[in-house]
Amino acid sequence: MRNWLLSEQPASRRQARFGQVYRTWLAFRGNRLGMLGLGIVLALVLVALFAGVIAPYDPLTGGDLRTERLLPPSWEHLMGTDDLARDIFSRIVYGSRVTLLVVALVAAIATPVGLLVGTTAGYFGGWVDTVLMRVTDIFLAFPRLILALAFVAALGPGIENAIIAIAITSWPPYARLARAETLTIRNAEHIDAIRLQGASPVRIIWGHVMPLCLSSVIIRVTLDMAGIILTAAGLGFLGLGAQPPQPEWGAMIAAGRRFLIDYWWVATMPGIAIFVVSLGFNFLGDGLRDVLDPKAQQQ
Repeated sequence: MRNWLLSEQPASRRQARFGQVYRTWLAFRGNRLGMLGLGIVLALVLVALFAGVIAPYDPLTGGDLRTERLLPPSWEHLMGTDDLARDIFSRIVYGSRVTLLVVALVAAIATPVGLLVGTTAGYFGGWVDTVLMRVTDIFLAFPRLILALAFVAALGPGIENAIIAIAITSWPPYARLARAETLTIRNAEHIDAIRLQGASPVRIIWGHVMPLCLSSVIIRVTLDMAGIILTAAGLGFLGLGAQPPQPEWGAMIAAGRRFLIDYWWVATMPGIAIFVVSLGFNFLGDGLRDVLDPKAQQQ
């Protein structure tokens, strides 16, 4: 199988594609930080999928407020309990589902929008480019968290509205990157050949320009995952994201800040979770950039 994948003369297009994927994996496997980031992300996915098995307690209901409130970390409660006698470890485990949901939906919404806007502006140029890029500049003129706060304030608090707000504020960098990539390839010889064959602009953009821009955008999206997580946590901290009693890491930090001096674990444990997951996505993005970005490889 290895020889088939690494063949210098593939017999079919499918073999060539699998061979390219395998070579990319071999290159990525040599990046230790990238593998560490991949491990953290995979751990997040597994924890989210098997939260019901991993969590020892119900994340929404607590124990006896007289005897189990604000208990320090122990073998019975690995990360202690909060002010409502709820197990913090169980809430962090279930909170991974909220974090993964936000990351996945924001990426699924913002990435296609950014790709479409950027490739369309770069391919057509002229007034189309001017209009689309000025709209993009308007979004880029505001800090992401401030703009997300404005949208959530208009839409109303809640995890669904927070996802929409973060997605609306996340697409402009991808559009800029896709436009820059499109400007470098729109006059390439193979694009001219496709155009001379009678292909429509929509077909050229969708079938030939977007795939060439995809690797750079994927790298940027992966690097932005940490920012998305921090924005979602910031909205939750301010009470505009997931609403109580839903276990969301930012909201957990907000609830524990009152006890930060005497009962440090209430706010520190979800903060550590945010830090580790954000670091994992950064490591993964750096590893993908080293493997997928040909300019970085040349340097």
